[in-house]
Amino acid sequence: MDLKVLFIATFLGIICYSCAQQEGNECIKANAKSCGECIQVGEKCGWCTDPAFLKQGEPTSARCDELESLKKKGCNASLIENPRGSQIINKNVEVTNRSKKGAEKLKPEEITQIQPQKLTLNLRSGEAQSFNLKFKRAEDYPIDLYYLMDLSFSMKDDLENVKNLGTSLMSEMSKITSDFRIGFGSFVEKTVMPYISTTPAKLLNPCTGDQNCTSPFSYKNVLKLTDDGKQFNTLVGQQQISGNLDSPEGGFDAIMQVAVCGEHIGWRNVTRLLVFSTDAGFHFAGDGKLGGIVLPNDGKCHLENNMYTMSHYYDYPSIAHLVQKLSDNNIQTIFAVTEEFQPVYKELKNLIPKSAVGTLSANSSNVINLIIDAYNSLSSEVILENSKLPDGVTITYQSRCKNGVVGEGENGRKCSNISIGDEVSFNISIKAHKCPKQGQSETIKIKPLGFTEEVELVLNFICECSCQSDGEKNSPICHNGNGTFECGACRCYEGRIGRQCECSTEEVNSDDLDANCRRDNGTDICSNNGDCICGTCECKKRENPEERYSGKFCECDNFNCDRSNNKLCGGHGRCECRVCICDANYTGSACDCSLDTTTCLASNKQICNGRGTCECGTCKCTDLKFQGPTCEICPTCPGVCAEHLECVQCRAFGLGEKKDTCERDCMYFNLIKVKDRDKLPQPVQAFPLMHCKERAANDCWFYYTYAVNNNTEKEVHVVETLECTTGPDIIPIVAGVVAGIVLIGLALLLIWKLLMIIHDRREFAKFEKEKMNARWDTGENPIYKSAVTTVVNPKYEGK
Repeated sequence: MDLKVLFIATFLGIICYSCAQQEGNECIKANAKSCGECIQVGEKCGWCTDPAFLKQGEPTSARCDELESLKKKGCNASLIENPRGSQIINKNVEVTNRSKKGAEKLKPEEITQIQPQKLTLNLRSGEAQSFNLKFKRAEDYPIDLYYLMDLSFSMKDDLENVKNLGTSLMSEMSKITSDFRIGFGSFVEKTVMPYISTTPAKLLNPCTGDQNCTSPFSYKNVLKLTDDGKQFNTLVGQQQISGNLDSPEGGFDAIMQVAVCGEHIGWRNVTRLLVFSTDAGFHFAGDGKLGGIVLPNDGKCHLENNMYTMSHYYDYPSIAHLVQKLSDNNIQTIFAVTEEFQPVYKELKNLIPKSAVGTLSANSSNVINLIIDAYNSLSSEVILENSKLPDGVTITYQSRCKNGVVGEGENGRKCSNISIGDEVSFNISIKAHKCPKQGQSETIKIKPLGFTEEVELVLNFICECSCQSDGEKNSPICHNGNGTFECGACRCYEGRIGRQCECSTEEVNSDDLDANCRRDNGTDICSNNGDCICGTCECKKRENPEERYSGKFCECDNFNCDRSNNKLCGGHGRCECRVCICDANYTGSACDCSLDTTTCLASNKQICNGRGTCECGTCKCTDLKFQGPTCEICPTCPGVCAEHLECVQCRAFGLGEKKDTCERDCMYFNLIKVKDRDKLPQPVQAFPLMHCKERAANDCWFYYTYAVNNNTEKEVHVVETLECTTGPDIIPIVAGVVAGIVLIGLALLLIWKLLMIIHDRREFAKFEKEKMNARWDTGENPIYKSAVTTVVNPKYEGK
C-alpha cells in the first residue's frame, strides 16, 4: 500500500513539475509576433534573428524563447537579440562637508545634502535598475519659520507672550543656523454665519463687555519672512484679539494659504517650518455647508493686501488636500496646541508626514522650547517620497541607516535619529513591467520629505530591438510587400497576418475560415493549442522540443499518454495522439501489462497451478486460500500449525526435538518476536495468515502466526513469552477452608448473642410499662364513695 501511495505521489509531482516548467516559460506563453513584443515579455526572453531558424509549420512566435532554449534549438548566440538595461549619472555633485564655525557662509543653492542629483535609466521589462542615493544632513542649513497663530478671544494671554517671540527665537535658533528668517500670520474664522455674528455691532467688536477686539477675519499675513527679530516683535505687538461663535477655528484655510502663497510669505528653497498655534479644534472639508458654502477649496492663493478674500466662497480644505500642498511645497508643520486638544492633533499628525505635535502651555510661555524640540525631532528623520510613477513601473527602497540598521519595505524609505553631519544611504530599485502606451520617456522625482532637494530620474523604456532599424520595408519575402522583413521575420502591415503576411485579417476573422479550425463544430479554435491562420491550424510549440502538438485541429500530442514507472507508456511503446501504441508482448493503457506467461508456470508446468489466471505476467489466484507466484502456498490450510510447530519452538525458545538441528532444518522462514498476543498481525484479504496455539516440550503454551507475504517470503510472528500452567497449592487452600469455618462460626455466635440481647430488652420494657399502669397500691377502696350534703337557705327560697 505504501509503495502505491509513493508511486502516485511521485507521478503527480512529475506532472506538476512539468506543468510548472511550461507555465514558467513566459516567453513561449506570450506568443510574441515580433522582436519588440518578445523583449517586452520579460528579461529572460530573447529573439532569434536567424531567417532559417524556423522549421516548416512553426509559427513566428517560436523565435521568442529563453536564451538557453534558443541555443539548444540551434540558434547561434550572435543571432539572438537580447538588449539589456543601463543607467547614466547625469549630475553627481558631492554632498557638502563643512562646519559652521570658521566656514564661509553659503547660499542655500550652494549646499548639497543629497547625491546624485540626476540619472537616466534605460529600463527593459522585468529587469530592475538599482542605484544608491546618499543623504547627509548639512550643518548650518538655512531655516525659514512662519508662526501662524489663532487670534480668537481665548488666545488673549498667549498673544502677550508671543509679542517678544521674535528676538528670543532668533537668539535660540542662532545656535542651530546662522541663516534664520521668521514670519507671522494669524487666523480666526470664516466671516459668515454661523461661525461669527454678522450683526453690525459684532462685526466691529465681536467681544463682550468692555473688551476691545478687532473685526473678525479668516487669515491675515502680518509679516513676510524676515531676519529682523525686532520687526517681528513690533508688528506682533500691534495685533489685537478677535472673536467667533463656535469652538473649532478656521485654521485649515490659513494653512492652505501659507502653503500656496509662496511669494507673499517669502519662502526660500531651504528648510521650511510652519508653527500652528491654537487652543481649539479645526473645521475641515464639508463643514462649510453650515454657512451655505459648497464649492471645494481650489488650493490656490487668494491673498489681497495680505488678507484671505475667498473664505466666504470656498469650503475648508480636506486633510488630504493639505497633505498634498504641504508636501509639494516642502513645508514641515509643528502643531503647538494646548493639552486638551493633544489627542486630536496627534491623530492629525499621523495623517500629515513630517509633522510634529507639542504641548503649549496655557499662556504660550514655553513656545520657544516647543519649537526647538519639534524642529530637532523633524530634522532628525529622513523619509523619501517619489512623484507619481508611470503605469507599469514599480519602485522599492532599502535603507542603510546609522549603526548598520537596514530597513525593507515601507521602513526602507526612512532613517531616524540622524544628527548633523551624519550620512545615510538608500538603495533604490526601479523596474518596468511593460512599456508605456505613449512615448518612450518619463520623468519622476525622489526627494526627502520636508527638504527642497530632489533626485530627477529620466526613464527610457526599451520597447524595440536594435535589429528593427535594419528592417526591409515592403519586402518581397512578406507576400508581395505586405510587411517589413526585420529581425529574421516578417512584421506584417495593418490588415495582414500570417508567417509571410499571406492573409488578410478580414479573411482570418471571417466565420467561414474560423469554422475550418473548429473540431466537430465546437467553440475552441485549434483545440486551444494553436492559432487559426488563414483557415488552417498552426500548432503552438512546446518548451521541450521533444514534445509537440499535432493533428488538423492540434487536438493530438505526444506527451499526455498514461505513464508507468515514471515512464511514458511504461517505456514499452510510443505516444500517438494521447494514446499509447504498445510494443509486441505488451498491452494496457500504459503498456505496463506483459503478455508473456512463462513467469506464471508452476513446477508442474501448469499455469498458476491450475488455481488462477496469468495477468500481465503475474498469477492472480482464483482461490483466495492460495498464495505465491504460482498459487502454490496455502498458509491457512489445516495442519499448518502442527507442520511448523517444532521449528518455531526451537528457534523461538530453544525447545523441542529439532533444537539440535534447528539451524539446518528451520531457517526457511523469518522469525519476528512480539511482546503479547495483541501485537500479532491480523489477517487481511490480500495477506491471509494462520493463528496458531501450540504446546511446547515443557508443557507450556505459545502463540504464533504463519503467513506468506507478497514477495513469497514466509513470516512467523511469535509471542516471546511462554504461557505455563502450575498445580494448586494445598496448604493455602486448607488454611483458607479452616479459617472460613472458624469465621463463619464466630459470625453465627455473634448474631445469636445480638438477637438475645434485643429480646431481653424488649421483655424488660414491657414489664416496666405494666408496672406503671397498676393502681391497687393507692391505699383506697376503689368502690368507696363519699356522702353528699345539701344546704337550703330559707330566705331565698322560691326566689
